[in-house]
Amino acid sequence: MARIAGIDLPRDKRIEVALTYIYGIGLALSQRILSESGVNPDTRVKDLSNDDVAKIRSIIANEYKVEGALRTEVTMSIKRLMDIGCYRGLRHRRGLPVRGQRTHTNARTRRGRRRTVGMKKKS
Repeated sequence: MARIAGIDLPRDKRIEVALTYIYGIGLALSQRILSESGVNPDTRVKDLSNDDVAKIRSIIANEYKVEGALRTEVTMSIKRLMDIGCYRGLRHRRGLPVRGQRTHTNARTRRGRRRTVGMKKKS
């Protein structure tokens, strides 16, 4: 089992897709990493040699910010917005959509399910 950036990659997936299990690596970045390391993207994780894993691991460690460091940076950026009191920071603080979406309807993901006003029990 290949362990890269603290993540156990799934053995039966292609390495191109398996790298996307690492936080901060999407499909495009995965393809770029594989082209730099010279590893065939169609190779399954279980078929990788130790040299291939070492190449991929060194490229990710030296050139990209992933997993814990990236999560910390994102969290600190959001905290900075909230501390300076800008509009985006206020939206984060209130748990509302940040990027201009409407909230009159929709926005269930950020706001959660709401009870309708006329739902009181009749006694």
